Amino acid sequence: GSSMSGPLQGIRVLDMTQAVAGPVATMLLAELGAEVVKVEFPGIGDLTRMSGFAKGGVNSSLVNCNRGKRSIQVDMKTDAGREVMLALAERSDVVVQAMRPGKIDALGLGYEAVRAVNESVIYVSLSGYGQDGPYADRAVYDPVLQAMCGYVSLQVNPDIPFPDLMRTALIDKAAAWEMALSVTAALYARERGLGGQHLEVAMVDVAIAFLWPDGGMADTLLDDEVTAGVHLSTLLNLVETADGHLVYFAVLPHQVEGLYEALGHPEWSTDERFVSREARHTGDNNAILGGLIADAFRSFPTADIAARLHATSVPCGEVMAVADVPADPQVMHNRVFRDWDHPTACAIRSPRHAARFSVTEPAFLASAPLLNEHADEILAQIGIVDDARSALRADGVVP
Repeated sequence: GSSMSGPLQGIRVLDMTQAVAGPVATMLLAELGAEVVKVEFPGIGDLTRMSGFAKGGVNSSLVNCNRGKRSIQVDMKTDAGREVMLALAERSDVVVQAMRPGKIDALGLGYEAVRAVNESVIYVSLSGYGQDGPYADRAVYDPVLQAMCGYVSLQVNPDIPFPDLMRTALIDKAAAWEMALSVTAALYARERGLGGQHLEVAMVDVAIAFLWPDGGMADTLLDDEVTAGVHLSTLLNLVETADGHLVYFAVLPHQVEGLYEALGHPEWSTDERFVSREARHTGDNNAILGGLIADAFRSFPTADIAARLHATSVPCGEVMAVADVPADPQVMHNRVFRDWDHPTACAIRSPRHAARFSVTEPAFLASAPLLNEHADEILAQIGIVDDARSALRADGVVP
């Protein structure tokens, strides 16, 4: 039986971030049971509230990065706003901010200021390039880091020698998972009596660490005597079928034999032109084999050749539209998605937290906040009610 509480139940998070990286990090903590207060800026709040796919005061970006949080708008540039923020920080276990380096300190809400009111706080500063250094003042966006850190250079199909981006905010999300992991580790260190601490996460550092396990293959051993190797990025195969595309991976001998068999040409296994690495690299043999494989794939509908490859133990997957993923039999079996109703919007589809817990299974977060929706209840928790609340509203500190 599960408690449906989540392992981080009772942990309180103050989230000052917007866009993707910071919000996804704190949403992961919320999925694990933490209580998250999302502080949004005056005006439109989190910039992603502008990004379309919207209905009834919420949109897809907000929902996908901010489920389970409560929202309050605070003008932190005012003295009263800073006092509200310090009072919220005082009762929080974790504070997360992602402003340009130096900006949060200028507002009087940096690590030292917060530690003065909450000695055991876990305070996270996310930046693009670090809190200092030659690029610290630059604005940062995910695709820029993909370019700088080597991702784009690897994103080349041998048949179309032109690099491309990963068309998803890969590094923002890697940074989110790194932040959630590091916060959880820091909370554990605090449980062991080691106190609070300041975590600095630079997206450029995350980008490189995330790329390196496979992407750094050719740049890890620093010696002239290193044996030649094949970079993993060149072994990935995207092929055209009669009616679509498919990705397969055949490297081990039994996979290569399975590939030939599935394509209806088991004789390629014993063809003297293709039988060994040396033979394939003689003359035009490799190009000839590549052409034969490509032609064979184009003679099968995607579903048919996929079934044949599965039958011969060749790892493969049909190229699916995002819209078709929820209907996949294994995805349905795993109950990855939950459909839920937002009170002001419509039916919404969201994935559950990926890991399953046998004891502390977290509750599914079937909510996403309207802008400033929870201001009154959040202020009440720090003792601001009635006249004091009205004063904040009159002064435009909290709408």
